[in-house]
Amino acid sequence: MKKQVCVIFGGMSSEYEVSLSTAYSVISNLDREKYDCRMLGITKNGRWYLYDGEPSALPDGSWCGDSAHLTPAYIAPTRGVNAIVCENGKKLPIDVIFPAVHGEYAEDGSLQGLLELSGIPFVGSGCKASAAAMDKATTKAIISLTDVTQAKCIVVRKGESYNKVLSEVSEKLGFPVFVKPSSAGSSVGVSKVMTADGLIPALEKAALTDTKILIEEYIRGREVEVAVMGNDNAVTSVCGEIDPGAEFYDYKAKYRSDSASYYIPARIGEALSEQIKKNALTVYRALGCKGLSRVDFFVTDDGRAIFNEINTLPGFTSISMYPKLFMAGGMTYPEIIDRLIALACEGERTL
Repeated sequence: MKKQVCVIFGGMSSEYEVSLSTAYSVISNLDREKYDCRMLGITKNGRWYLYDGEPSALPDGSWCGDSAHLTPAYIAPTRGVNAIVCENGKKLPIDVIFPAVHGEYAEDGSLQGLLELSGIPFVGSGCKASAAAMDKATTKAIISLTDVTQAKCIVVRKGESYNKVLSEVSEKLGFPVFVKPSSAGSSVGVSKVMTADGLIPALEKAALTDTKILIEEYIRGREVEVAVMGNDNAVTSVCGEIDPGAEFYDYKAKYRSDSASYYIPARIGEALSEQIKKNALTVYRALGCKGLSRVDFFVTDDGRAIFNEINTLPGFTSISMYPKLFMAGGMTYPEIIDRLIALACEGERTL
């Protein structure tokens, strides 16, 4: 019997458009001999709809203007329902959920909390791990308890005296530094600050996105990423390297520019590659992740691997780094989707 897979997409995130592309890729590559697909979309203003139109309307965002194929609906938080509940009272049973979503209200534990309450198996980490991984300051606090090396940082709260912060940065970190909203995804609101004069504007920019801001020392090095897949016995992909072709790998470089270059496998030695894979698993396990994550590092000129961040629901189009890394190891894109669904169904979620 086919499994009923619900793909959730969209959401009230700055990464809404990325989610639509991820969802389209996942839906288009589901093995239809094994799965039936139901599409549950969330608009930018937080309205949930069962969408039964053509998946091709997802990437350009026109799906939510197709009223003939939209039915207000939601996932029931009540255990045992295991269904999409429509406004007209109709219930559509589902066996597993694939959240093709990114960013706030999606990847930060908000959605995962709802899904855990429902008891329906879902792809990816649970509420606690998702929340910890989304908040860069929390991630750093947890990883500081391991032997994984990471950049030094200062955490600033919106409204603090920025002049006092300037003095602390000059004393503890020096310039340049990166200024980041603690909980934003895809490098939204991130600035590279070269001198003291640029710090306060960068803090004000980051504060538009989050009330907690991370000021991080600048690490000169190449960007190397590794994909992780699994639950208790997680495995890693080969390492991949990104040359952003820009000042840093910001939102524009990731999604709106063709300036970036990718090298799979990464242009690093075998010993360093194995160390990065080991560190990626340490980070994954320390945060309690499940299903999938992409773990990002900097590799310095003297051969050190510095942990940067982890993404629990990374970009997942067929050309995104996460699937490309496992595809380089011999898996096909549909096989990766199939494996993630199988991992989601390994045992019942517990609160």
